[in-house]
Amino acid sequence: MAETTTAEKGSSAAKRRTLLGAVFLMATSAIGPGFITQTTEFTVQLGAAFAFAILVSILVDIAVQLNVWRVIGVSGMRAQDLGNKVVPGLGYVMAALVVFGGLVFNVGNIAGTSLGLDALVGLDAKIGGTLSAVIAIGIFLSKKAGVAMDRIVVVLGVVMILLTAFVAFSSAPPVGQALVQAVWPSEVDFLAITTLIGGTVGGYITYAGAHRLVDAGVTGPERIVDVSRSSVVSLLVTGVMRLVLFLAILGVVAGGVALTSANPTAEAFQHVAGEFGMRLFGMILWAASITSVVGAAYTSVSFLVTFSPKLERSRNWLVVGFVAISAVVFLLLDKAPTTLLVLAGALNGLILPVGFGVLMFVAAKRRDLLGGYRYPRWLLIVGVVAWLLTVYLGYNALGGIAALWK
Repeated sequence: MAETTTAEKGSSAAKRRTLLGAVFLMATSAIGPGFITQTTEFTVQLGAAFAFAILVSILVDIAVQLNVWRVIGVSGMRAQDLGNKVVPGLGYVMAALVVFGGLVFNVGNIAGTSLGLDALVGLDAKIGGTLSAVIAIGIFLSKKAGVAMDRIVVVLGVVMILLTAFVAFSSAPPVGQALVQAVWPSEVDFLAITTLIGGTVGGYITYAGAHRLVDAGVTGPERIVDVSRSSVVSLLVTGVMRLVLFLAILGVVAGGVALTSANPTAEAFQHVAGEFGMRLFGMILWAASITSVVGAAYTSVSFLVTFSPKLERSRNWLVVGFVAISAVVFLLLDKAPTTLLVLAGALNGLILPVGFGVLMFVAAKRRDLLGGYRYPRWLLIVGVVAWLLTVYLGYNALGGIAALWK
């Protein structure tokens, strides 16, 4: 009896660790260098009114992720496999778009790690980027890569939030004004809202947590409660980080400080806490970037491994190769490839309505792929409304592609 109890406790602990890892994998994948830059820029532009955009984007993101995680979790199949079941060959197209977007953005993520280590300890950009790539590779070369990844993203995710919350508290932001603006904004910026949504549930980020649960075997109708709760918590973690970063910058801006440097986030942190603030910024940026490197590599490769048993057996080496190629491109270009980032962003904007549309079709019409599970009508309606918004986002993404031809 004692042995059974011990085994059950171990199994329960492993389940909690996997669920928590999936939550933070999705959240930290979304919280990258671009996340920090966007939040800072929109806070400077909109001030307290940016709170409304944050609130709306979180609600829409939850609607998207509730559906994505439930369809993938109940079916036990990754998004690209469902795509091939719906329209033969569609899954391969989805995989190609996600992998390309993830690879290019990973170059930007590694660039972010180099900037973070430069601000933290004054390390040369090339050395910092290479060292960070080696750390990410080390995670996937460990014998228990899944457990190591789950623990790393949870620890660094918590560190990011706590450090940013410290700066937010120190900057003394006008919290009351932000609360009022969250529900009664003096200005509504739809570009800010669509940008936040695309940056939080666009491209590979949409599937990061859900694919992790599939790999861990947390699937089936009997796991709906766990899957649904995890999907919401992952967005709330992202929202908390967005909120505390917004408040940190808002406190500085509301105090009359003009953030005019090329790196306004670092400038704001330095204003609040001097040299120590700069070091804090470096730690936060490095943590945000390295976890995004891990998330992008893991999720992008998860779109490839189901196409062949050989690929599945070589999963960790594929992830290592993914990170290594990203690092080599970073070293050769010596900076984030701006044009490719625009193209990758546009493609991520396009894959969102395509991939999400496939999952909503499965929810509405393919109960056979869900093991006969009857999808809740209210969730289906919420998902369709959210999908229409992603179509609008995808249409806007076409502008990024058009800009490359000018």
